[in-house]
Amino acid sequence: MFTGIVEELGTVDGLEDQGDAVRLTVRGPLVTADVGLGDSIAVNGCCLTVAERDGEAFTADVMRETLEKTSLGGLRPGDRVNLERAVTPSTRLGGHVVQGHVDATGTLRRRTPSEHWEVVEVAMPPEVARYLVAKGSITVDGVSLTLVDVGDDWFTVSLIPETLARTTLGLKQAGDAVNLEVDVLAKYVEKLLQERTDR
Repeated sequence: MFTGIVEELGTVDGLEDQGDAVRLTVRGPLVTADVGLGDSIAVNGCCLTVAERDGEAFTADVMRETLEKTSLGGLRPGDRVNLERAVTPSTRLGGHVVQGHVDATGTLRRRTPSEHWEVVEVAMPPEVARYLVAKGSITVDGVSLTLVDVGDDWFTVSLIPETLARTTLGLKQAGDAVNLEVDVLAKYVEKLLQERTDR
């Protein structure tokens, strides 16, 4: 489990194509400081398992399913990525409950700068919209954000200077893909209500 509060901007060191998978190596001195084999690290919001550690870098195996359903398939050496270690029982839950299980990919549609923040509009698959409400939570590339407005196939979020400076969301441009994870509580509520309706 994660909180969606990005700890570090990492850098993709290498990608080793293995046919039906990729071995992804990421440099991140903060998140690797106390990491062990088998630990979880969210990379752009995708929960990955540490398979190797070498100094300030870690390597994870990324299966074809993940490459096809997330934006990780488009990573190249040198790309910056959002990194967060899994929470511990003593971690502050500064964002919201994030599983690192990407529900869909979206596309950054436009950025509207303001004096003290920036409004970002993201296009999303219409089936994701049912889980989103204004002032609710969304995870974009592993960043816990508050929704401002929600449409049938889009939503907006406001990014403060801290988020722009410390995450890849400050670097993304119109047309870039982003990973989306909806609030898991919304999915549980939907399932419970559906079971009640079916009875």
